[in-house]
Amino acid sequence: TTQEQRDEAKLEKVIEIKINEIDDFPNHPFKVIDNEEMEQMKESVIENGVLIPALVRQKSDGRYEMISGHRRKFASQLANKDTIPCIVRDLSDDEATIIMVDSNMQREEILPSERAFAYKMKIEAMSNQGKRTDLETSSQVGKKLNAYEELADETGESRNQIHRFIRLTNLIPELLEKVDNKDIAFNPAVELSYLTEEEQYA
Repeated sequence: TTQEQRDEAKLEKVIEIKINEIDDFPNHPFKVIDNEEMEQMKESVIENGVLIPALVRQKSDGRYEMISGHRRKFASQLANKDTIPCIVRDLSDDEATIIMVDSNMQREEILPSERAFAYKMKIEAMSNQGKRTDLETSSQVGKKLNAYEELADETGESRNQIHRFIRLTNLIPELLEKVDNKDIAFNPAVELSYLTEEEQYA
């Protein structure tokens, strides 16, 4: 092959992929809900197709993993589509996690539980990037602190507030649902997160 052909092969292309060949991102923290907004998205897909391609990566078994586009995929299924336009990108686990969180954080309505798990996943991914196995633990702690600083800059939240959101991931599912439903306010929820699971159930 010529250099030109090799360069061409490396360029990202939009391809149609069968929906049943695309798996959801593991532990995807954002809920895909069949609500009025989803109904509108379905109607748009029926009329115009999917206008913005989803982003996927190929798995070792030949299937695909959704990075960005879970709601578009669901709307396409509701619209009885067999395929969805996708960009296939070669990404590490950490790169995929960061893109998945970033692309979903642009939504207008984000539940506290979604934000909590998304921040936690992104902090872990940012801390892992470039991590060497021979480093001292203290420098890994430093990496995590830097990740908090970086995320604080990106989101406009204070480092302390990000930490408080991540605390919510320690709540039992029943209490976390109450936070999402606004039955429990944010500050008391953070305090409750320091209780043991047994105490939370009590």
